[in-house]
Amino acid sequence: MNTLFERSIEVLELPKVTRTLSSFAESEAGKARCEALLPAQTLYESERLMRETEDAFYLVGLFGAPSFSGLRDMSGALSRADKGGVLSCGELLQTAQLLRCARSVREYVKEKKERETVLDGLFFSLRGDRQLEDAINAAIMSPEELFDTASHELYEIRKKIRLASGRVRDVLTKITSGSSKMLQDNIITQRNGRYVVPVKAEYKAAFGGLVHDVSASGATLFIEPSSVVELNNEIRVLTGKEKAEEERILTELSAQAADAAPALSRDFETLVYLDEIFAKAKFAYETGGMRPRLSDKGKTELIRARHPLLDRKNAVPIDFTIGGACDTVVITGPNTGGKTVSIKTLGLLTLMAQCGLYITASEESSVRVFENIYADVGDEQSIEQSLSTFSAHMTNIVGICDKADGGALVLLDELGAGTDPAEGAALAVSIIEELRKKGAFVAATTHYAELKAYALTTKGVENASCEFDVKTLKPTYRLIFGVPGKSNAFAIASRLGLSEHIIKDARERVDSDSRDLEKVIETLEEKRQSFEEKTEETRKKLARAEEMSKQAESTLSTVESERERLISDAKREAREILENARAAADMALTDARRAQHAAKRGADVNLAEARAALMGAISEAEEKARDARERRKPEPPPRKIVRGDEVEIVSSGTRATALSDEKDGSVLLQAGIMKITVAVCELRLCAQTPKKEEKPQIKVTAPRAEKTSLDVRGMTGDEAMLEVERYIDNARRLNLETVTVIHGKGTGALRARIQSELKRNPQVKSIRNGNYGEGEMGVTVVTLKK
Repeated sequence: MNTLFERSIEVLELPKVTRTLSSFAESEAGKARCEALLPAQTLYESERLMRETEDAFYLVGLFGAPSFSGLRDMSGALSRADKGGVLSCGELLQTAQLLRCARSVREYVKEKKERETVLDGLFFSLRGDRQLEDAINAAIMSPEELFDTASHELYEIRKKIRLASGRVRDVLTKITSGSSKMLQDNIITQRNGRYVVPVKAEYKAAFGGLVHDVSASGATLFIEPSSVVELNNEIRVLTGKEKAEEERILTELSAQAADAAPALSRDFETLVYLDEIFAKAKFAYETGGMRPRLSDKGKTELIRARHPLLDRKNAVPIDFTIGGACDTVVITGPNTGGKTVSIKTLGLLTLMAQCGLYITASEESSVRVFENIYADVGDEQSIEQSLSTFSAHMTNIVGICDKADGGALVLLDELGAGTDPAEGAALAVSIIEELRKKGAFVAATTHYAELKAYALTTKGVENASCEFDVKTLKPTYRLIFGVPGKSNAFAIASRLGLSEHIIKDARERVDSDSRDLEKVIETLEEKRQSFEEKTEETRKKLARAEEMSKQAESTLSTVESERERLISDAKREAREILENARAAADMALTDARRAQHAAKRGADVNLAEARAALMGAISEAEEKARDARERRKPEPPPRKIVRGDEVEIVSSGTRATALSDEKDGSVLLQAGIMKITVAVCELRLCAQTPKKEEKPQIKVTAPRAEKTSLDVRGMTGDEAMLEVERYIDNARRLNLETVTVIHGKGTGALRARIQSELKRNPQVKSIRNGNYGEGEMGVTVVTLKK
């Protein structure tokens, strides 16, 4: 990467983007790596970086990001241990923190992996050392102290020290209670590791013992009574043994850390690199970035692109295409209309893509990878170097012309400005032609009419303009391709209050060729705007037609389904009626046969009555069938149906609401999500219903990466619990396994309240105080149920 490319990176403001990116990294080394990020210069390397970001983006979206908190560079301490040095308690705890980070990140991908990613090699290369991690955590309590249980010997020594100290205190307590007048205070303190009591100077001889210290005023002597000298000596000996045992334990742990140093160094580098990759993913979620397609021979096509450093709410997106049939774009338009922002957006998004960053543009965008990107943008005037604006720009352009080749993108702002317009315009055309001969791609901004004409008549060069609203006399910041723009100097001057007679005089002083060109441009702009309005109107009509077609297809499908259902119901009902009639007939016939059989036995039976009973059963069945038919024929409504009436479609029993008044014997109905037209004779009037209030629409946003920690310091207990409950719900929804609530140490009241509530939360599996490096008693680490 040459110096001119590095300077162009500064001009295009990539360092501002990388500084923002660094805020998403968790470790100091990760932040430094993000800030030092530079674009790749080949398609292979750019694609590799982009695939890493893509897979991290996928993992963050599903599972949240892994934690890299507490990650520190231990290379200096491990190097000292490798040479036989002894690490301090703090250094060993930081080593354990590095091991814990490596282990947790490796377990992150084991537990949450659903498909292979290009990051798998990095995750599985993490070695860690659970044995060393546990040994350090079991032995060291804090950066200043070891646990009593660090070894059996240390436990026994400290036990003896506590017993000896207790005996000394017992003796001194008796002395202080019986000699209170000789003492400045009834307290027991220590000097030089030995227990003493504060004695008034005038009682030195009477009290006796060894003087270990004197107060600043000389009025108080800190004396070790003779009766505790041997006990203090015993404590001193035990303390020496304690220091020796602690030194032995630290030496042993340091030696183990030295043995693991190569693996630890590799793990550290891998973790820092992963921290950078996941920072890119979180940055993409924060900025709304999308992954572009990359190529080294195609064209750059940015769709709805916006500058990443501008406010997302106010930035006007632009479309920008360069490459293919067009290798040069000449952008014209009014001052402050967005010309410079347009070429800076092109340059910066290209640099971001080559860094493996998602760009602030549509996912349909594509970016061509350039070996070098050169930019001459902004006012380069330098008093120190005695350079005018023109000279400063020309110095840069000379270097660009020397370096540019077929793999370069060149961005030139106000090319040829700062000198005689005629000479500047001619020079600008010649510079562009020279760069094109070398195969470079050029995007240049200008006010010169000669460059507009050059773009109109030269193959491979296209005009673009920053749109200007002549009605409001304000730029719209939209970039329009194919049409040169007007500077609109007269219109802007008029809006700002310049006298009309001055503007009129200025118009007359413009040469005829320039006036003719401006007139042509103005006519083209009017036609373009008219064409855009008609195109937009046609697009809306087409969209409405497509929507109506979909509704018609849906309605037809619903009607066909309803028709089939009605036919099926009618057939089923007919079968039931027929079966009932047959059953009634069979029953009547059976009764008749029984009667006939009885008659043969001499019984007095009236066959006419049996025949009448049979006919009555058949008539009853026919009556049921007739009633069923009559039920399907509703009575006509008592009045005309009007909009808002609630009706029932008799054939299906479906409730619906009238959307129109009755007309030509039919009415338009809303039945659920369907709109259908039904004959009035098929409807039964139910009621007139008031118009329902529209329900507020709920805005649904895309998922983002939830942070793995929540800071509630400074809140009241109730405020904190509201935030914690909301945060736990979000974390559970994003499948986060472990999160951290930061409440601070203070009096411990907030911690107790939060932990008490979390223990009762059904979404929480377990809670614990933070370990060293996690925030200790100032945080609560929460493990969520799966």
